[in-house]
Amino acid sequence: MKKRTKRRGRNFGYYVREGFRGFIGHGFMSLAAVTIIAACLLVTGSFSLVALNIDYNLTKLMSENEFLAYVDETLTDEEALELQSQIEAVDNVVEVTFISRGDAKNSYLESIEAEDDLYNSLPDSVLRHRYSIRVNDLSKLEDTIAKVGEISGVADTNAAIDVANGFINLRNAIAVVAVGLVGVLLIVSLFIVSNTIKLATLSRQQEIAIMKMCGATNGFIRMPFVVEGMLLGLLSAGIGFGLQWGLYNLMLQVLSSATSIQLIHVVAFTTLAPFVALIYVVIGLLVGVMGSMMTIRKYLQV
Repeated sequence: MKKRTKRRGRNFGYYVREGFRGFIGHGFMSLAAVTIIAACLLVTGSFSLVALNIDYNLTKLMSENEFLAYVDETLTDEEALELQSQIEAVDNVVEVTFISRGDAKNSYLESIEAEDDLYNSLPDSVLRHRYSIRVNDLSKLEDTIAKVGEISGVADTNAAIDVANGFINLRNAIAVVAVGLVGVLLIVSLFIVSNTIKLATLSRQQEIAIMKMCGATNGFIRMPFVVEGMLLGLLSAGIGFGLQWGLYNLMLQVLSSATSIQLIHVVAFTTLAPFVALIYVVIGLLVGVMGSMMTIRKYLQV
């Protein structure tokens, strides 16, 4: 057992030593691979973070989305107020606010900035009591409107269905584009790592053949190249994460100084940093190891 443990320890040291030797020995190609993988991670990460912030802002807009339910004008004030509990009981309804005829008239006059006595002298009865209703899931808006409309005492409803559907379609489109871009850049990164490892195997092809004839296992031959791929991936992840942090903070400063787009809310990078770092490390290791495995497999067929 002790001999086996010592042998494994020696093998591990050999794998790491040879992996570093290959990484350093192919200086220019290693640098090129790290640069390109870091650039791919940066582009992918930047687009994903932009998509995340767009989704965050869309979610905020969607959560504030509301529609109006008009009360039957034949109902008394007390009967109109009693409808609130029924509307609140409808699934997907988050918040219900009663708007009286007087409040509705004042809001209308403010919106058109009317100062004419003709408008101000209008009786409250020209408008109807109404409820402002905010929903939880915008994708269920039409169903929610239908259920509210079925309540006895609700005369009509008014909602921007097209705007709600536009929000949903935009968010879905962003998700599809983000996934597609991530896939393309991962394939590019795999290709770069694969070619870097291929140069290492070409220069050591004869050595690999001799090791195979001497009885070395495929795993023993493969591991130094896997370690080299891991080093490429980890270094790329570290550089990409550092650049991403700086670029994100720069973008945040630009948006903060632009008074014309103060309505845009940007998620702080410190909130996202642990998640982004984990994703970068996982993708870096995945690209490095897969690139190595894909390349070395062909040269083990001796």
